[in-house]
Amino acid sequence: MQRSTCSVDYQDLPRPVTVMVSDFTDPTLLDADPPHSHRRAQLLFAIEGVYTIETATGTWLVPPHRAAWIPAGVTHNCNGRGQAILACSLYIEPSASPNLPADCCIIEVSALLRSLIAEAMDIPLLYEEHGRDGRVMALIVDEIASAPTLALHLPMPRDPRLLRICRLLLADPGNAGDLDDWARIGAVGRRTLTRLFRTETGITFSSWRQQLRLMVALSRLAAGDAVTTIALDLGYESPSAFTSMFRTAMGRTPKEYLGGVAHASGVRAIRN
Repeated sequence: MQRSTCSVDYQDLPRPVTVMVSDFTDPTLLDADPPHSHRRAQLLFAIEGVYTIETATGTWLVPPHRAAWIPAGVTHNCNGRGQAILACSLYIEPSASPNLPADCCIIEVSALLRSLIAEAMDIPLLYEEHGRDGRVMALIVDEIASAPTLALHLPMPRDPRLLRICRLLLADPGNAGDLDDWARIGAVGRRTLTRLFRTETGITFSSWRQQLRLMVALSRLAAGDAVTTIALDLGYESPSAFTSMFRTAMGRTPKEYLGGVAHASGVRAIRN
């Protein structure tokens, strides 16, 4: 059976896990991805490039060698950022394990899971469920269920005043306006802004803005932009202030993060 590049063709195959590889030589192809949902859950693994997953409740960033988990039935769209050219999607029956994540999230892909995904890309679509190939797929499900998650999520408010503020910040993440400035832009009182923002998103306005800047920084680092340029564009007073924020959020400096990505055994390298 031949592989397809259409996700619909993988939803009803009689196997608990199916694998589709998308090679977007032209990154603009991803920008045309309309909102859609799948009967199965999806694990989108970013082999090369940076991707964003958007739903009605928020946006998730998928850096290289990480993966987005999208539960079955969740309407979403996927967009490429920078040189987003290669991704692998695993479509998994919701009944494959009771321990799979219940909500959208970004997961850290271990060396073992990365190797298993590379192997799964060469396994026939109609593999022997009770043989070696079936055990590989079952281990993938176990690894997804136990994988640590990354805080690369921007929850979106529903209140139109707050939504206006968030959309303006998404368009200009380096905007240096303070809380009073944004309260005026949203035509809402300062106290109402802080209270309502936490109620609707679960985090403070300042945390949301820092998370946005972190996600933009990760995307631009993956695209090869210089740390100094990113820091100044995002409104930080100096590269050291940006590096301090990055280390606090990611547990490593931008240089260490880039080194980890460069030395990670990506699926393409494994297959070659």
